[in-house]
Order: sequence, then structure tokens, then C-alpha cells
Amino acid sequence: MLLQAAQTSWLHSATTVAFVLHIAGGTVGLVSGTIAIFARKGERVHRAAGTVFFISMLVMAVFAIYLAVVRPGQLFNLFGGTFAFYLVATGWMAVRRHAGTVGSAEKVAFAAALCLCAPFLVLSFELATGLPPFFNSATPLKGPILIAVYVFTGVTVTAVLGDARMIMAGGISGAPRIARHLWRMCLGLTMAAGSAFTNGLPRLLPGPMHVTPIFFLPQFVPLVIMVFWLIRVRLSGWLPLRSRPPVPAAV
Repeated sequence: MLLQAAQTSWLHSATTVAFVLHIAGGTVGLVSGTIAIFARKGERVHRAAGTVFFISMLVMAVFAIYLAVVRPGQLFNLFGGTFAFYLVATGWMAVRRHAGTVGSAEKVAFAAALCLCAPFLVLSFELATGLPPFFNSATPLKGPILIAVYVFTGVTVTAVLGDARMIMAGGISGAPRIARHLWRMCLGLTMAAGSAFTNGLPRLLPGPMHVTPIFFLPQFVPLVIMVFWLIRVRLSGWLPLRSRPPVPAAV
């Protein structure tokens, strides 16, 4: 009996610490990600803020996964935390690894993305065809939740195809490399903003939790900026100064 009480007390303390670190990591990630997304690309402020964003988002994702495991009915948060970790890690690797090269880390990330994608492909097919889902969900899979399932499936499929293409090509360079870094980091920031403003903030407000449409607006900011930079990078061939190939000396 005493042992069971001690275990319960330890689990409660660990969960409380995990909540604090999860919220702290997400808060720092939102601030540093906002600075990085508006800073001049490739310069010191952008790189420093990006490093802080990378670390804080990994902390946020790790403890989100832990909380999803120890708390019942958190299956979607388990997938969400894992996917946020994957996005930020692969976005970071895109610019840290030498252009035109690929390593074991990218192959492990591809396998993880494939494991994330497969069940959502099955679930989306079942929901689209009217078949009963392969698991029981405490939240009805309709309305905004249904849209979120389809969006998550589409994004994971895009990520898996991008990983497969990069691995088969032996790496990427130039504008595709910057674009890979860009959309994965921006989408990670979007997930953090969505979690903060549609889940965390409404719980802190007085009265019953109520999510109004205005809470969804902040997560569209990094999406709009992402689209702008993707168009600029892919169509104009724009590259940060540090990523441009050296100009040969005139003869």
C-alpha cells in the first residue's frame, strides 16, 4: 500500500514537472521561432534564434510525448508530439548537413515518418469511405477533428515522399535544401502556435473553456510567411548568403 502510494506520488510529481517543461519549451519556442521567422535569413540573429527554437521545440515535443503516454486518451497528442519532433529535427538537419549528402539520421527520420504516416493513411481511408475506424476515439472524428486528420495525413505523406526522394538522390542542395528547412521549421512553429492558442491559452482564461475563431489566427501567420518564402526560394532561386556557392575568381 505504501509502495503504491509512493509510486502514485512520484508519477504525479513527474507529470507536474513534465507539464512545466512542456509549457516552458513551447513558450520559448514560440518566442524564438517568431524572432527567427522575421529576422534576416542566414544572419546571426536568425541562426541564434533558430538554434534556441530547435532546442526548445525538442524539449516541448519530448515532454508532450511523455504526457501523452502517461495520461489516458492522448493518442493524437502522441502522434502530434512525435511529428513536431520529426519536423524540427529534419528541418535542422537540412541546413546542418553538408549539401548533397545524406546520413543515417535522415534514414531513421524517414522510417519514423513512415510509421507516423501509415496509421493515418488507414484512418483517413476508413473515414472517407464510411468504414468504422480501427480504434475507439474519445473525441468524435467529425467536423474540425476530421479536417485535422485529413490535413495531418496529407502533411505526413508529403514529408515521407520528400524524405524518400532525398535519400534516393543521395542528398539535396541549393533551393530545394533551403525549402526543406523552411517548410519543416515553419510547420513546427505552426503546430506550437496552434497548441498554445487553441489549447493552452483558453484553459487559462476565466470561465468554461471556449475556443473562438480568433484563437486560430496566430497559427496562420507562420503559414503565410512560409508560403511567401517557399515561392521566393523555389521560383526565384533565392538563397541566404551563407548558402550560396562561391563565385569563381575572374580570369
